[in-house]
Amino acid sequence: MFKSLLIANRGEIAVRIIRTARRMGLKTIAVYSDADANAYHVAEADEAYRIGPAPAAESYLRVEAILDACARSGAEAVHPGYGFLSENAGFAEACEKAGLVFVGPPASAIKAMGLKDAAKALMEKAGVPVVPGYHGDNQEGDFLAGQAETIGYPVLIKAVAGGGGKGMRRVDDPADFAKELKSAQREAGAAFSDERVLVEKYVARPRHIEIQVFADSHGQAVSLHERDCSLQRRHQKVIEEAPAPGMPDEMRKAMGEAAVAAAKAIGYRGAGTVEFIADASDGLKPDGFWFMEMNTRLQVEHPVTEAITGQDLVEWQLRVASGEHLPLTQKDVPLKGHAVEVRLYAEDPAKKFFPSTGKLLRLRTPANMPHVRTDMGVREGDDVSMFYDPMIGKIIAHGDTRLIALRMLRGYLSRMEVAGPKTNLAFLAAAIGHDAFMAGDIDTGFIDRHLDKLVPAGGVEPRVLALGVAAHMLMRRSQLEKSQGPGDEPHSPWAASDGWILGGHRSETLKFVVAGEEVALVVTPEDGGWRITGAGNADVLASAQLDDDHVLTATVDGVRLVAACVPRGPGFILAHEGAATDFEVVDPLDVDVISDADAGALKAPMPGKIVQVLVEAGAKVRKGAALVVMEAMKMEQTLVAGADSVVTDVHVGVGDQVEAGAALITFEEKDA
Repeated sequence: MFKSLLIANRGEIAVRIIRTARRMGLKTIAVYSDADANAYHVAEADEAYRIGPAPAAESYLRVEAILDACARSGAEAVHPGYGFLSENAGFAEACEKAGLVFVGPPASAIKAMGLKDAAKALMEKAGVPVVPGYHGDNQEGDFLAGQAETIGYPVLIKAVAGGGGKGMRRVDDPADFAKELKSAQREAGAAFSDERVLVEKYVARPRHIEIQVFADSHGQAVSLHERDCSLQRRHQKVIEEAPAPGMPDEMRKAMGEAAVAAAKAIGYRGAGTVEFIADASDGLKPDGFWFMEMNTRLQVEHPVTEAITGQDLVEWQLRVASGEHLPLTQKDVPLKGHAVEVRLYAEDPAKKFFPSTGKLLRLRTPANMPHVRTDMGVREGDDVSMFYDPMIGKIIAHGDTRLIALRMLRGYLSRMEVAGPKTNLAFLAAAIGHDAFMAGDIDTGFIDRHLDKLVPAGGVEPRVLALGVAAHMLMRRSQLEKSQGPGDEPHSPWAASDGWILGGHRSETLKFVVAGEEVALVVTPEDGGWRITGAGNADVLASAQLDDDHVLTATVDGVRLVAACVPRGPGFILAHEGAATDFEVVDPLDVDVISDADAGALKAPMPGKIVQVLVEAGAKVRKGAALVVMEAMKMEQTLVAGADSVVTDVHVGVGDQVEAGAALITFEEKDA
């Protein structure tokens, strides 16, 4: 076994690898970009080496920078994690030439599976079923459109060198094929420096089921059962579980054997995942699955496999890379209980899941839940950067049954406190608690089908408003008390902050911007607390205490509630039952706070790059019309018109880098 390991990655997976390597007695070495100088994975490693500026292309994707860090640190082995260079055959070859142990498959296996079209041809020869489609070299638009017609709509355009949902588009209408093809090619080129695509039949009720395989250098290969990754958004996995709900034993056996055959066909070594698409139209059947691709690395969702098998897959990787035999034979691989994983992202579900950035002002997880595991890539106080994937971390629950695991996970999510960037925490809790999901009625269209219930439109519950009022009143009282001078008499009536006046108590109207909407609430001191009336016909009685850790303990109409109150700017974030609600305090003397002077401009929601401008000055656009395509945090986002308008000016062009809040397009509303 080698003695030192450099992790050529960042974030959650780097921290995950470091912990196993440290337990095995290895020296751990991290690398970091300028944006990650104070990152979690850097703090966890024994040593860390700078490899370049913040953009991934200038740091984590630079093979020469990684090899230089290996040379400077004396590393004997390199673990690529997932993403970045993990499936780069050139990187694997460069490590081997430098005398380093590459913790992954041989470069030949990466090449064999790196291009989806060639991989499918190889799998057909190995007897693995594949999805009908065109996987050839002709990339001419009209030709591909013709192939799509032959295959039959709907079809799926997929980047040949793709992964993570990038460069992938579903097309239902032939009229949209050319536009979606260009978008897929552009995104594939930006992500993988390869614009080539393939076209496949889109399965009507698809289940995304994958098999974890492992192979050693002694000719042994095993399957560690399946994972169901059907809950996806924009072809990116959001929730994964193992085993797959409703999986018949004979289908599990057939898929496992097909996956092992795929691994052996390319002389595989290490951890890999063979991804299949299954038709769920009439239940799962042994003859109803087809090969999609093989990921020649450790997967993001590997913890659910670890939970049901009791194995540490990173340890398996390190042992196999050092030449050891697989720890288990196929007949000895256990399957215990059920595990579910959710991916916590910095994104705003209410704004079409647009990525969010900023400082994590609060990141707290509940204690005393031993069957729930968290794999975090950041800590409280860290920044979620615009340069990398917006995943904050993963939460994994394991139970004797699927329902037990889901209930534990939902309870855990409802007790988490996350404030700073917008997150999908409440969305995840809603998804795993949905009746259809609990019943196992899932496919890759689940999120789109139930989106209105998973992301409710607007509105804030009266008791959440009451918690916000209580938090504001207590923070204001604390500020008043701190502002008193050393000579002030604390028992003087002039020092009181309870709203008392001669003849009774004074009511006041508080104004907040809550979840983007202005709310006015009348607050009257009563019984040591406050009577709150106003928005949404709210009429509640609340009392509360706020401790030094910003934990709010309140009673609202006789119900005891706990929330976290995190100050930010002219207001605070209230974290309650897994949801984070922004309260911006409106200063009645500051008219600009509620001004709509900026209503005539489309602004950049975050820093990014302009990849397409779809309108010109003078154009008349309808509400919802696409105006600009922007690349941010590795994904393309389409910005649309908020109302029927006339474009007056276009301020950006293709290739421009813009900051958050920059005016991209200005317009005037059309006359009624």
